[in-house]
Amino acid sequence: MFNHIKPSAPDPIMSLMEAYMQDPHPKKVNLGIGLYYDHQGNIPLMRAVHIAEQRLLEQQRPHTYPPIEGSALFARQVQTLLFGEAAAQSARHLATVQTVGGSGALKLGADFLCHYLSRREIWVSDPTWANHWAIFEGAGLRVNTYPYFDNASGELRFDAMLDAFSALPEGAVVLLHPCCHNPTGTDLSQAQWRAVIDVLQRRRLLPFFDIAYQGFGDGLEEDCFALRETLKTDLDFLVSNSFSKNVALYGQRLGGLSVCCGSADSAANVKGALKTLIRRSYSCPPTHGSQIVEALLADDHLRQLWASELASMRQRIKQTRVSLAAGLEQGGTTLDYRRIRDQKGMFSYTGLNEQQLSQLRQQYSIYLVAPGRMCLPGLNQHNLDYVTAAILDVTLPA
Repeated sequence: MFNHIKPSAPDPIMSLMEAYMQDPHPKKVNLGIGLYYDHQGNIPLMRAVHIAEQRLLEQQRPHTYPPIEGSALFARQVQTLLFGEAAAQSARHLATVQTVGGSGALKLGADFLCHYLSRREIWVSDPTWANHWAIFEGAGLRVNTYPYFDNASGELRFDAMLDAFSALPEGAVVLLHPCCHNPTGTDLSQAQWRAVIDVLQRRRLLPFFDIAYQGFGDGLEEDCFALRETLKTDLDFLVSNSFSKNVALYGQRLGGLSVCCGSADSAANVKGALKTLIRRSYSCPPTHGSQIVEALLADDHLRQLWASELASMRQRIKQTRVSLAAGLEQGGTTLDYRRIRDQKGMFSYTGLNEQQLSQLRQQYSIYLVAPGRMCLPGLNQHNLDYVTAAILDVTLPA
């Protein structure tokens, strides 16, 4: 019965990780998958998370089913984290549900667009995270692109982006990265965000914000500028968020989907629609990760400790960017090291070409995602000089 099923195409990021794991080279370096590593090359257990989890375990709670939409406290905390005090003060109304990671929020949002709004298309940035394509196409949406980044020049294609939005039909869905654009690390300025939001409002488009890296750009509050500015308008919009990176709860698969609506009745009906989709799919979300985050955000001391730890992670990435760029500049590379220095978040679109990526893998066992996306936290004091020398070797003139 299953003989007709053909081999599946491997996921480009996960297959790269598998190749890295099998590589026997003693100096191999993983700069591919989007994980935060500390200066020793380890995925951290944040102190605030550890304390919150210990308190949770001491309570010896039974493992009961949560509501379909997840915890009401968790939903309020997500809204405050994303929108600040404006979440409670705005005339707009938010429907928020817990999801199975940020990817699960995207899938739930895509199903909502298809089943309840009869949308059949979505526009994503060129380039965008590869799994955006898989998730939206898998939900039945046709994926189109709008101009965003020129890899040859390393520049944002802002005017072309605005022109593309201005030409979209009313009600078209556009996926936007509020901060730490994946994969380019190139973000809009506040002035540029205001211009984008003006076009979105004028054209009556439907924004779908994907914020997977809150806190890794400029700060927990600053990274939500686009969300909070859009909340000031009369636009309806969706937001998917993730706690994988900024709380380092990768394996707990914890995220949220928020939908901004024009009335309390609409928000209640939207939440009911989302609950229906959840019930059809995975019935209800897991509880352990959400209870950790609830405890962390509900305690002022733990919340401040978490924010401080996250700030240290953000600063380490920024310093790594500066150090790598300085080493490449000093070595006389032909690579545009300034983009590595100036981009934000965990990723950089380095400008390395396919041949150079292949050389880095084959000669040095250094793994980056094509076409040249580097995960900066994979660099540390033990491998930075090695990686710098390798990039210089493959980019210096023959």
